[in-house]
Amino acid sequence: MTKLNTPILVINFKNYPRALGRGAIELSKVAEKVSRDLSVSIAVAPPQPTLLSVANSVDIPVLAQHVDDVRTGSTTGYIPIESLSRAGAAGSIINHSEHKIPHEAVVRIVEMLREYGLTSVVCASDVSEAEALASSEPDFIAVEPPELIGTGRAVSKVSPEVISRSVEMVSIRSSSTTVLCGAGIVSGEDVSAALRLGAEGVLVASGIVKSDDPEAKIREMAMPLRL
Repeated sequence: MTKLNTPILVINFKNYPRALGRGAIELSKVAEKVSRDLSVSIAVAPPQPTLLSVANSVDIPVLAQHVDDVRTGSTTGYIPIESLSRAGAAGSIINHSEHKIPHEAVVRIVEMLREYGLTSVVCASDVSEAEALASSEPDFIAVEPPELIGTGRAVSKVSPEVISRSVEMVSIRSSSTTVLCGAGIVSGEDVSAALRLGAEGVLVASGIVKSDDPEAKIREMAMPLRL
């Protein structure tokens, strides 16, 4: 299990065909190669069935795409937090716009992840949700307006105030929470714009996973993160 350092590029594979089965391992190895070549922090979130195999195949941080606020035992079909730890995951994305959960569940999951020494990457759709979620002091809040996800229209350019205002409000609520920028990020310039607005990294999905050349695209987006 590898910790997440900033600035960081987090790649959410979702359940895109390229990332299913061995594809998840192959794409993760590409991300690992770029991370090593550029000395940049990159984390991957592969489809849930591949979590263990990916974590065993790369040395970069591996995140679950979702986890439930349940313990091990009689919890058929749920994903208990302890299972992430045993799979070698560094933590989990929570509350993505494609898998929203109640605020109270987010708070419980953040606390349970903390119990196991795992990282929480909580998604928020706007400034008010980011501010509210910051009170539970997650490790990261990824601000992703859902109307921009997958559009190629980067929030860092289309609605820059969403990022700058989120950074401001989250810092008031929690001194330990880092803000990431997501939604529509497709280029290195989009990443640079996010960093200028105060974000300490980006959460990306289709811009990389559906690219004709994922390695080149990862490299392009990672370059602005070099210290």
